[in-house]
Amino acid sequence: MERKILLLGNPELYKVSGEVKEEELEELRPVFEDMFDCIRGIRRDYGFGRAIAAPQIGVCKRLICILTDKPYVIINPSLEFTDDEMMELMDDCMSFPNLLVKVRRYRHCILRYRDENWNSREMRMDDDMAELIQHEYDHLDGILATMRAVDNKSFVMKEK
Repeated sequence: MERKILLLGNPELYKVSGEVKEEELEELRPVFEDMFDCIRGIRRDYGFGRAIAAPQIGVCKRLICILTDKPYVIINPSLEFTDDEMMELMDDCMSFPNLLVKVRRYRHCILRYRDENWNSREMRMDDDMAELIQHEYDHLDGILATMRAVDNKSFVMKEK
């Protein structure tokens, strides 16, 4: 089911999400599917979208879904930054789909998480994928890209 995505300014987006417990896994499976449906809906309506964090649909859990080469369910992620190399880029977000924000992110990271079967996983992420996971991870801590803007001139409205 394609749920309503919470928009910039909604107080729910600024809450810190709680960890998922293994016993919650089965009841969260429909949420995984709803999150993938939301990604597909944003792609249809706005032409972008690779990932979504559970807080963006009002579920305050440490859960991210990524839809790139295949679907990934990322539960209770942790990030390790492998060096200090940074990059600047224009970031978009499903919670403010017509706005771009210039942010600074780490270029490389290691993602550790549990998958949808509660298996421990680890992935090295670089460049655009490192940026993507940092963006989604921030949502779990109640941080939006607007709060990471490089400066007060880092905002651009998208043309329709």
